[in-house]
Amino acid sequence: MKTIGLIGGMSWESTVKYYQIINETVKQKLGGLHSAKCLLYSVDFDEIEKYQAKGEWEKSGDVLAKAAYNIEKAGADFLVICTNTMHKVVPQIESKISIPILHIADVTADELVKHNIERVALLGTKYTMTQDFYKEKLISRGIEVLIPEDRDIELVNSIIFDELCLGVISEKSRNECVRIIGGLSERGAQGVILGCTEIGLLIKQEDVDVELFDTTVIHATKAALAAIL
Repeated sequence: MKTIGLIGGMSWESTVKYYQIINETVKQKLGGLHSAKCLLYSVDFDEIEKYQAKGEWEKSGDVLAKAAYNIEKAGADFLVICTNTMHKVVPQIESKISIPILHIADVTADELVKHNIERVALLGTKYTMTQDFYKEKLISRGIEVLIPEDRDIELVNSIIFDELCLGVISEKSRNECVRIIGGLSERGAQGVILGCTEIGLLIKQEDVDVELFDTTVIHATKAALAAIL
């Protein structure tokens, strides 16, 4: 079994789900008392978020690159960054380590292709929704990406940082996200990427009619399979 290196804490609420899903998948596939071999480096998200808000991505990349370096030295075979937004700095992290990074957008694109999704809606932080680092991975696979209107981009971003990252689950916010997803479906989205590792804590498949692709579930499951297959 390979050792999975996890950079978590962004937020720790979703990192808990990563650890749970990875171990559940290993147990399901191998049976018995098997569990995953993991190394977890959990960062202080307050520091990362402040760099994000100021546009100081290189500084946030330095923090994660140091974490990745330490994880590699501790014996990890590959790296999983337990968040969507910070995949923006993957090239910076890759320059500091020799182990591969399991990119969340790549494995999500694989899942979309498998389900014959050609037009998908993307929900996440405003950085993930509006910048190219994530969307270009999908577009390169022939998938058209839809995002909400500007007002709703800010609303989703606020729900993520002001509520979900703090463990707050609001029925009002759930209803707003359901409304936004409905509008994206009307625009032709065949599926919706829950492109923030916290959104899956709020929105479930039974809440909407369109198919959801929860990146936390996809990423964590792929990590477990990569470790044992």
